[in-house]
Amino acid sequence: MQQIDLGQLGKYVDAVNDIQSKWMLVTSQKDGKVNTLTASWGGLGSLWRRKVAFIFIRPSRYTNEFLKVNNHFTLTFFNGHMQEMGYLGKTSGRDVPDKIEKAGLTTMMVDGEPTFKEGRLVLICRTLYVDPIEREKFLEKEIDDELNPDGDRSIIYIAEIEKAYEL
Repeated sequence: MQQIDLGQLGKYVDAVNDIQSKWMLVTSQKDGKVNTLTASWGGLGSLWRRKVAFIFIRPSRYTNEFLKVNNHFTLTFFNGHMQEMGYLGKTSGRDVPDKIEKAGLTTMMVDGEPTFKEGRLVLICRTLYVDPIEREKFLEKEIDDELNPDGDRSIIYIAEIEKAYEL
């Protein structure tokens, strides 16, 4: 494992395509338990003079409970492992407490935060801002109609990327 200079992060991750096409795992912990979910919405960038990640988590997702009480989370990127991430995106840790093990991934800690041995890159993030997405703020209501037909709109989390490691 090797720490990455955050100024060189773009050499290790494509902020659009890796998230949209290859996905990532959003992982957090509370009360000694680790939970994760697959995300294909989000991005990396610059905000408030910081390198940031922004993710979108539906309030109904079990991982959201972890993010509400722990202001740290990790984003883990993989080479492959799409089947495992597909399972983790469809299965709730609320219903299957050992879903990470059942997916065939191995949890490990980096700087006290959970990630996965099978990953290629982990970003350790600290939440700076949280806000729910609201229907009335959509300029194109069709997007909301298509992606949120039941009204379960995501919460945006903006987090400072504190550290990055090549796994």
